[in-house]
Amino acid sequence: MTISYRSEIRSRARIHFISFLSFLLITVFLTGKAGSVDLSAQGAPHVIVVGGDRDYPPYEFIDKNGQPAGFNVELTKAIADVMGMKVEFKLGGWSEQRSALQNGHVDVLEGMSLSEERVKEVEFSLPYAMVNHAVFARRDSPMVNSLAELEGKSVAVHRGGIMHDKLVREGFSGSLQLTPTPADALRLLAAGKADYAIVAIVPGMYIIRELKLTNLYPAVRNVATHRYGFAVRKGNTELLSRFNEGMAILRKTGQYDTIYNKWLGVLEPERVDWRTIVKYGAVVVVPLVVLLGGFALWSRTLHQQVALRTIDLTREIAERKHAEEELRLNQQQLVQADKLAALGVLVSGVAHEINNPTGLILLDVPILKRAQSDTERILEEYFGVHGDFTIGGLPYSEMRDEIPRILDEMQDGAKRIKRIVNDLKDFARRDDTANKEHIDLNTVVRTALRLVDPTIRKATNHLTVDYGEGIPPILGNSQRIEQVVVNLILNACQALPDAERGIWIKTLFNRATASVILVARDEGIGIAHENLSRLTDPFFTTKRENGGTGLGLSVSDGIIKEHGGHLDFESVLGAGTTVTLSIPAFSKELTT
Repeated sequence: MTISYRSEIRSRARIHFISFLSFLLITVFLTGKAGSVDLSAQGAPHVIVVGGDRDYPPYEFIDKNGQPAGFNVELTKAIADVMGMKVEFKLGGWSEQRSALQNGHVDVLEGMSLSEERVKEVEFSLPYAMVNHAVFARRDSPMVNSLAELEGKSVAVHRGGIMHDKLVREGFSGSLQLTPTPADALRLLAAGKADYAIVAIVPGMYIIRELKLTNLYPAVRNVATHRYGFAVRKGNTELLSRFNEGMAILRKTGQYDTIYNKWLGVLEPERVDWRTIVKYGAVVVVPLVVLLGGFALWSRTLHQQVALRTIDLTREIAERKHAEEELRLNQQQLVQADKLAALGVLVSGVAHEINNPTGLILLDVPILKRAQSDTERILEEYFGVHGDFTIGGLPYSEMRDEIPRILDEMQDGAKRIKRIVNDLKDFARRDDTANKEHIDLNTVVRTALRLVDPTIRKATNHLTVDYGEGIPPILGNSQRIEQVVVNLILNACQALPDAERGIWIKTLFNRATASVILVARDEGIGIAHENLSRLTDPFFTTKRENGGTGLGLSVSDGIIKEHGGHLDFESVLGAGTTVTLSIPAFSKELTT
């Protein structure tokens, strides 16, 4: 019995050895058919060749040291690290890179915009970015507002890019000037060899800044939006799944956000996916529903209590008045809580949309100011030798004073937008730490009129401004007071039914009340008497159908109250409105 059992063991061992030897021979035959052995079977990782555009900053490009750089390159390296892959970058012309993917010279393209036509050619990963394309123009070019208005024009576009495919597919009737890179397209436009250029907004702004193409600007900021991701040859789903898995890991660990903010955080608007919407929707909506439900239940209980008390207190007038006053105060608290909850929803949705373009302006304007300062001496020397010359369509003798003023006003306007967003956030929580200074009201009014000059010229042909003399300064924040003045002027413009109606602005000093006064009167449509007391209520507006939010006068009233002043309104329906702004004056004579 023992001998039989040992024989059986030896027999099975021989069978396993023969099977293993057969498997080894088959493996060597299949992998070494051409006289070589697959290095991956010996532990050496397979090198994945990654292709991309050599001149598509800040997504992918060759840097000054001749090395691949950009958002796509850094993202690919991070995915390779977390997935244990070895990658080699081969950046070149975009058209050649697309061909290289098809003929197998590269394994994956690290950045490609998705379209229905391209889906038939390649496999796409889950998108990791959204690319917005813009129409760029010279500053002396005719204004355009859409892609359709480019018909019949000469348009420079990146050869093989998504917008090249789109224009060809839609039968564009103009003249297409195809260039090897987006930078070449913008150079053609800047040199006057093309009427317009279509380039992705982020690379376009990056190239304009780097190449100092100061005569170009984005005329239409978004004519097409495309999803952007990795692309592989049809059927190479295994490689694609590894990139998708690596991207998921980067998002979970926060590495993706770090890379994104490094390269695109300031230049490109934030992307919002459905998970973020659901998350913040739950954070805001669920508590709001619970809060409103509690308020509704509380209000119903409160009304029942008031009804019971009213029956009991009819015998005593004093107690009845006390109950009515208690009810009124509770209702005011309920209304205020509801306003604050609505304000939170509004601010959370609007803050990102406003702060992103504002951040772009605040980033670029200081660069323009430094550039203007650096070139001023050269232009002055040229002016002294050759006399006056044209710059930006105007004589240099005029523009040398206008350019610094324009740049300062652009920077001040961007700062003011940022301050308005902060005012919205601080609406229910006043900030008393703002810097205060001595302010000349006439100077504030002049600045405000310059900022809204285009709106005034469209609204009326009759503007009268009367600046009072000897007006003492006021103590406060000049930007906030200027914001109020701008709001009052815009409201007056919007109230005018036609350009023949007028607007009057007047400043003065009321010595009897020691107050600095601004009076803004218009010949507009007026305000109904029953609405006058509600003008400064948050979210109350008579212009809802025209996009009014009901926040302008509410925020303005809060700012003036912070400065110890007040706003007064007088109006006759159909005859116009007068707004009087009053703030206590500050002077040594008044304080002694």
